[in-house]
Amino acid sequence: MNRPAMADSSDGGVPPAPIVQPTGNHRIKLNVGGKLFETTSSTLQVGGHDSLLAALSSRHATENDEREPIFIDRDPEIFSTLLSLLRSGRLPSAARRRFSKQDLAEEALYYGIEGRLRSALSPPPLIGINATLASTIVPAAEAHPTALYAGSDDGSIWIAHGGQISAYDSNLTHSGTVRTHLEDIASLRCIWPEIAAIGSLQTPGLHLYDVSSGRQVASVNWSDPSDPRVYKARVTAIGATEQGYNGRRHIFAAFECPHRENCILSVDRSTLQIVSEIGRLSGSGSKTSSPGKLVDLTEVGGGVVFASAVSSGAFGYSGYMRLWDPRTGKAVWETSEPGSGARSGRFGDAFADVDVDRKEMAIYKVCWKSGDLAVADMRKLSEDPWLYLEERSAALRSAGGGANSIVNCYNGQVFVSRESGLEVWSRAEEESEEGEGDAQRKKIWRRNFVDREDDAKRGLIRGMEAGGDRLFVCRSGVEGVEVWESSNFSGAICLF
Repeated sequence: MNRPAMADSSDGGVPPAPIVQPTGNHRIKLNVGGKLFETTSSTLQVGGHDSLLAALSSRHATENDEREPIFIDRDPEIFSTLLSLLRSGRLPSAARRRFSKQDLAEEALYYGIEGRLRSALSPPPLIGINATLASTIVPAAEAHPTALYAGSDDGSIWIAHGGQISAYDSNLTHSGTVRTHLEDIASLRCIWPEIAAIGSLQTPGLHLYDVSSGRQVASVNWSDPSDPRVYKARVTAIGATEQGYNGRRHIFAAFECPHRENCILSVDRSTLQIVSEIGRLSGSGSKTSSPGKLVDLTEVGGGVVFASAVSSGAFGYSGYMRLWDPRTGKAVWETSEPGSGARSGRFGDAFADVDVDRKEMAIYKVCWKSGDLAVADMRKLSEDPWLYLEERSAALRSAGGGANSIVNCYNGQVFVSRESGLEVWSRAEEESEEGEGDAQRKKIWRRNFVDREDDAKRGLIRGMEAGGDRLFVCRSGVEGVEVWESSNFSGAICLF
């Protein structure tokens, strides 16, 4: 939306007076839609020096205070709310009930203070023990989500449902839907702003779509002239980050052929050409199946890519984890469950799901039989690197099984979904006695339940993504995506 030109007091083509920064705090009179407002230049400049209001205050400050108020042909009621935002740094409580986020966003954009409004509307830091269901997003058609992406820091989300991608901005306002040529989207990641990389378990190829314009940008397929069996390869996982999209970062996609041959392709982000083929495997067993999860750690994890696969059957779960070096195409660390790692003493209690905390460089897994949560420091990996977390409180100690569980790491917290509900593990400090008069603080893990009994009854969680201080949850057989946020008062008191 274009911002309005400033009122020109000149006549006959004489150029307007230059904008001069005021030397003090002056009274400013505005006439917005026929309603008079009086404020100060310092208040209007809170929105930023390049905002329309700051520019008007600078010009008005050079004029006599008795001149006519500056007229702005906009809604006076919403302007009153935005003026209150500039004065106090927050929105009046009544504003959220009177105006939609979209109306507020459009007016804020007009005045050039959209950044201030976005900050005021952003949820507080996500604290799992205080998170509650804030809203539910339900796409207009084929509303059962098949994949989510919430990697941006602004709280926006992309939802794949059927063969469509629906985008929702930081205000959770629907900003557009793209209908792709795929019937079902199983993998979804952002590789550039507004550019989505998608894959399907039914249709071959890695496909890129511009979410803003709705057009297909490109497709990447795996082929091998020396092996005619490599054809119609489907994408089972995508590893890519939006941050650092300067063309030097690669896109990693796991491909699988109909006869189960699989590999990870490294694709140049700028040319969309295949750079290398990583870890080609036969796929005839659980240790060689195509990855179901890829995490790009090339910037923060010593230049590696994390890959994992898990399968379940009548005899339980099995799977593997590997760290691949894309420069050499070789695995620098791997473990199979059950299989290697015989020192563990937990043979048969394989992981049901796994995730990587990119900031802490840690791998978290949940075991399918015991339901225990374990962590491995990626900087100290060995044959059996797992530390199994224990809950100190006896009332919370029983975790139940981990079948069908999902793990998601976000800002030092580990969210774990179970058939009984959703829980979060977070670090806390505890005072320990190391001797008389010598007390020290040590880090311990606390487990808390995020949802209530009624929340768990809505269905089994089958997808979970976090971003922008929001937790997005979708459930099996349930339309829409749940949006979980913390209370504005969550930082005031913390009880365990």
